[in-house]
Amino acid sequence: MYAITIPEPGGPEALQWAEVPDPVPGDGEVLVEVAASAVNRADLLQRQGFYNPPPGASPYPGLECSGRITALGPGVSGWAVGDEVCALLAGGGYAEQVAVPAGQLLPVPEGVDLVAAAALPEVVCTVWSNVFMVAHLRPGETLLVHGGASGIGTMAVQLAKAIGAKVAVTAGGKEKLERCAELGADILIDYREQDFVEEIKAATDGAGADVILDIMGAKYLDRNVNALAVNGRLAIIGLQGGVKGELNLNTLLGKRAAITATSLRARPLGEKAAIVAAVREHVWPLIGAGRIKPVVDRTLPMSEAAAAHRVLEESGHVGKVLLTR
Repeated sequence: MYAITIPEPGGPEALQWAEVPDPVPGDGEVLVEVAASAVNRADLLQRQGFYNPPPGASPYPGLECSGRITALGPGVSGWAVGDEVCALLAGGGYAEQVAVPAGQLLPVPEGVDLVAAAALPEVVCTVWSNVFMVAHLRPGETLLVHGGASGIGTMAVQLAKAIGAKVAVTAGGKEKLERCAELGADILIDYREQDFVEEIKAATDGAGADVILDIMGAKYLDRNVNALAVNGRLAIIGLQGGVKGELNLNTLLGKRAAITATSLRARPLGEKAAIVAAVREHVWPLIGAGRIKPVVDRTLPMSEAAAAHRVLEESGHVGKVLLTR
């Protein structure tokens, strides 16, 4: 088969479409013929040599895909050859085929085409596990999403609105904020011109956000805690703003607040399977009912993955960038 390989870490030009050995499904795995994959920030880090796949995972980038099952490994039940699926991956999505643990498979949701389904697994599992399973966002609470126009952000807005929460977003520029508003965001904050702490306090009568979903890390750490409400929860899922920051613990203590930091890729198979099962139970019916949809900025041929990486690096996109076979 062909896959995107990274012979040497570097810029987008480091991505090479090359012939590689076919994957073979092991115990509890299925083989998926890939229809589409999606580009995530983690893929950019892997390309640069900063985020290697966990042991035993495919060496090729790509943390999600959609496609059709072409073979079942030993011990797999509940799936059949020919099923249309999308999948959460530890790697290998930028390829013609990928072996996937059966616990990380999802059926293509009703009303979503096979290619667009590739935009769902990583963002839905990330948002559901962090905002709902860990931070326990509840109806009537306020969620602040940093990077509201990103793939993660556009899904977080929709899911939070679907459960009856109030949603604030930060994004850069009027166009991105308007797209967030179309998805249901209530409070629009242009981080280039506005202080998100002041804006979220003003919009909540001084209370602050009950839950914050953060992709920035160190750069926003102190301000995020200041923006939290009493009993607030800060969920850190990205480090685009650095890895080391200072925090006034007295502020955190006074608010009886909590900070969590999680990643999805390296979790044990059982944990991933539990998240995928929860997503199938709680989110897939919302997608089938048309209340939530994948947001796709554009699609590019998989062999042009370098161009897709440049799109993400320029940060002009809204939603997901997909790679198609």
